[in-house]
Amino acid sequence: MATVNQIIEDEHIAHAVSLEKYKLGVVRRIIALLNRSDASLSAALTEALERMPAESFTVERLELLLDEVRAVNAQAYDQVFTALEADLQELAGYESNWQQTLFRKAIPEPVLVRFPLVSIGAEQAYAAAMSRPFQGRLLSGWGKQVGAERMVKVRNAIRSGYLEGKTTDQIIRSIRGTRAAGYADGFLERPRKDLAAVVQTAISHTAAAAREQFNVANKEILKAEDWLSTLDTKTSNDCIIRDKRPYEVGTHKPIGHKIPWLQGPGRIHFCCRSTSTPRTKSWRELGIPIDEMTPGQRASMDGQVPADTNYSNWLERQSDARKVQVLGPVRYQLYRDGKSLEDFYSPTGEWLTLDQIKQQDAQAFAKIAA
Repeated sequence: MATVNQIIEDEHIAHAVSLEKYKLGVVRRIIALLNRSDASLSAALTEALERMPAESFTVERLELLLDEVRAVNAQAYDQVFTALEADLQELAGYESNWQQTLFRKAIPEPVLVRFPLVSIGAEQAYAAAMSRPFQGRLLSGWGKQVGAERMVKVRNAIRSGYLEGKTTDQIIRSIRGTRAAGYADGFLERPRKDLAAVVQTAISHTAAAAREQFNVANKEILKAEDWLSTLDTKTSNDCIIRDKRPYEVGTHKPIGHKIPWLQGPGRIHFCCRSTSTPRTKSWRELGIPIDEMTPGQRASMDGQVPADTNYSNWLERQSDARKVQVLGPVRYQLYRDGKSLEDFYSPTGEWLTLDQIKQQDAQAFAKIAA
């Protein structure tokens, strides 16, 4: 019989895998939204450059002519971050609800009777995420920063183009890229990647903030919060050294070690895929009389945590249905045929919507309850 802490850890890892696929879907949609502004940006650039022949080029005149381009660029990023904020608000609410549902399904009834779960509202979780910076800035600050950085790249490309004697068309192509290359060979490609990194980190940050809000509100039944970094072989050094390390709930002070929490899993660096899992106290530590719990409930609520978990042994103990969800049908069959998991670490390109994650989680909760 799985213990409560093993169930909680298994579900947090599965949820983290789903969130990675959710991030991919959001990034694709957000980048597509930004790309739709490229035509307007190129048109504004062309108009500005045609008003400034090469022989009359000066940095000061360029700055004046780029006002319209800046306005188009700023409007594009306003639209992008407005869309992202809507996604994050919905995610914050779902993460809070997911955490509470997991605890309600996994923890024995005698514990919940003595220690009723405290719920966290969607607005509270979202406000907590928006009020805390990640990678040194609030989300609103990142909206301004990545937009400004794209404008700097555009301006520098124009200056270089004039110095190299390029025509207006050549300068525009160097900025936007060529259709043959899917516009991935222009100066605008780097800002797309920068935006993708911010979007992925913002999602991890929002999920972590909702998780922490729930943990603090229910810390009476929690013993620690454990860092989990063992999802694949691409884990960063910062996350490797923290893997399975316990921290105090709320304060995040190290327990039994000296490695600081810093910004925490999911936001310690850009595109961090680590997560954390709360660890419950045992029924003895909670002071619950033995006669209030059945032998099975006492065994499940023993406070024990699973042995070190890596991606392979976590996946091995999951159901076939979950293995298909994680790997996809083709790679699942290869896995069944004995193919090494080392071949499966690169992204598959599969992505999930939040509604699809909800459906998967509902199935998982039903199995826990059963």
